[in-house]
Amino acid sequence: MIVITLTYVVPIERIDELRSPHLDWLSEGAASGRLLVAGRQVPPAGGPVHGGMIIARGTRDEVKAWAATDPFAIHGAAEYSFVEVAPSVMAPGLEALDA
Repeated sequence: MIVITLTYVVPIERIDELRSPHLDWLSEGAASGRLLVAGRQVPPAGGPVHGGMIIARGTRDEVKAWAATDPFAIHGAAEYSFVEVAPSVMAPGLEALDA
């Protein structure tokens, strides 16, 4: 599995403009089985949101290619970092994350 962190590099107003197509992209990823989990970073002490996190299924190259189709990426609104994780311990019920 690949953990992706997104860091916004444009004003939040631009992120808000792209949010609906980004959420559609996430929904399509979940429906296809690529996306496992996604969410916004919790802002520090009431400050602005700075980015998000995605956990995706696939090889690093596959996930990078998929992430490049995110509207945030297409419009240069976020930078992405990718970390490949090989889970060794999971809580009961989360086995599908390792499939």
